[in-house]
Parts: sequence; structure tokens; C-alpha cells
Amino acid sequence: MAPRQRPLNLRKLMFVLPNLFTVSSIFCGIYSLTLSSGEATGEQLYKAALAIFFGIFFDGFDGRVARLTKTQSDFGMELDSLADVVTFGVAPALLVFKWALSPLGTLGIVVACVYASCGALRLARFNVLAHRSPGGSSRFFIGLPIPFAAGTLVSLVIAHHGVGASAQDVMGNVPIMAVVLVISYLMVSNIRYRTFKDARLSPRSALLFLVVIASGVIVSMRSRPSSVLIAYFTAYILLGMAEEIIFFRKRRDAERAANVPEVEEPVLPAEEDEEAEDEDAEEPDGSGFV
Repeated sequence: MAPRQRPLNLRKLMFVLPNLFTVSSIFCGIYSLTLSSGEATGEQLYKAALAIFFGIFFDGFDGRVARLTKTQSDFGMELDSLADVVTFGVAPALLVFKWALSPLGTLGIVVACVYASCGALRLARFNVLAHRSPGGSSRFFIGLPIPFAAGTLVSLVIAHHGVGASAQDVMGNVPIMAVVLVISYLMVSNIRYRTFKDARLSPRSALLFLVVIASGVIVSMRSRPSSVLIAYFTAYILLGMAEEIIFFRKRRDAERAANVPEVEEPVLPAEEDEEAEDEDAEEPDGSGFV
């Protein structure tokens, strides 16, 4: 008699689905690293940038798939952070080094390492905050998210592909190094960036979406279509910085008000005696009865 087969548990398979997106992001990061290593040509660096861009696509869907299927887990969060270190930390660091920072020698290596290190620190802080307040608000990220940081660098490589000149001739080594350092600082800063997880379909959100699309169309018509990525990522970075500057005083005053200790009213000597008598009367005598 043939052994009885167990029924397929679809619920367990659903837990695998978001992790498949995360692992796909890791594949994109490794592929980008292989293209950027060695004597990489301009075409190889362009393909490496596209691989990271596809990694951003997969990374953006793993969390949404987990929420839709209600399969969020600590394992998935830790795996996502490890994948982000590879795909959006190490891979963009090597890419930008090969693309523009290699002529700077040791300084270029240090700048690339600073970017990767700040990305790892940002992810470690995110995990700590997530464990401390698992039910906290998800309206804002603290610090620039590492996929957006990687996307900014990737958009520069994609936009300058096919110009016929090197990155040094188009932008210069020092400006690119400054961009990398600024992005590295934004990742570990306390600047809040919107997650847009609370966005709902409404006339206001629909109008905002149309404005964003129209802005991209205008930028692509006035410049090259690849410049749209730079415009979008730069707008997101500037949006967070602008909100931090505009609402910084309000947040600071609110935090100060929350940290101010309450001032106790002075107690007269007669009132102290009465309170002492009340405390003695309420204190149990140790027998278990009051």
C-alpha cells in the first residue's frame, strides 16, 4: 500500500513568497558586483547600475507582498536588511568607485567605504528601532532609506551612459565625491523621510500623482529620459530636507515639552504630617489584612 501523502500547506508556501523577492534582490546585487569588478567598461557599469535598479524593484515589493499575505516575520526583516547591505550598500559603493572615484586612489576607496558603512549603520538602527516599537508609526523613515541612496547613485550612472564622455569629464571627481558623502550623511542623520505607506486614493493624492508624472514628462522632453530618475530621487531627498527645516522648530518644541518634568507643588508642614498619617494608616501590617 502506497504511503499517504500529506496535503500541501499553502499557508507555509505564502511565507516563502516575500522572501523570494528579497533573494531576487540579492541576485541583482551579486550580478552588479560581478560586472563592476575588474577592468569594467562603460557598458558593464551601465548594466551593473541597471541590475541595482532592478534590485530596488524587487526590494520594494517584498514588504508589500508580506503585508498583503500577512506573512510578516522577524526572519523576513533580518533577511531584507542583509540583502540591502549587499545590493544597496556594497554594490553601489563598488559601482561608484569604478565609475568615478578610482582616479582619486586611496581617497576614493575611503569614500566608497564610508558610503557602505553608513548604509550598514542605517540598517542596523532601523532594525533596533523596529524591535523597540514594533507597533510604531510607519509614516516616516529616520534617515534616508538605503534603496533611495543607491537609486540616486545609480541614476547618475544611467543618466550619463551614452554621453560619450567619462564621468570625470561630465561632472568631475570632486562633485561626485561630495554627492556620495552627502548621501552617506543623510542615511545616518535624523532627518525624517516619508514612507507614503499611509497614502490613500483621494482627489488630492490623484492630483499629486499627476503632478509627479507631468514633471517627469517635462524633464524628459527638455533633457534626456534618463534624467527623470535623477529628478525623482533628488526631489525625494529635497522633500525630506525641506520638511525637516520647515517643521524642525515645531518638532523641537514638542520634544522639549514632552521632556520637561512636572513641577511639584510645595507642601506645607501641616499637610506633610497629615500625608504621613494617611500613609501609615494605609500601610499593611504584614498579616495579609489591611
